[in-house]
Amino acid sequence: PEQITETLEQAAAQLGVKVRYETMTGEVSGAGGLCKLKGQWCVIIDRKVTPADRAATLTEALAQLDTDNVFLPPEIRDALAVARGISARARA
Repeated sequence: PEQITETLEQAAAQLGVKVRYETMTGEVSGAGGLCKLKGQWCVIIDRKVTPADRAATLTEALAQLDTDNVFLPPEIRDALAVARGISARARA
């Protein structure tokens, strides 16, 4: 998961998306996600979550963006495709 997270962080940087690790408190559900802060896309991730949850949060966030022009290993591209399929069904 650490290597996947690193690859996804690099992809986010190429897309101009900032990745921030924050300590989340209160009634927060989930590990974080994609948002827009001051006009810039940002992925905020709870620093207390496991490496696997960090990778999952980044995958879900990047699945919402166009990653066609970013080099990604096939297994990460496949994970993004799966996340996009789930996202499309959730919106329907």
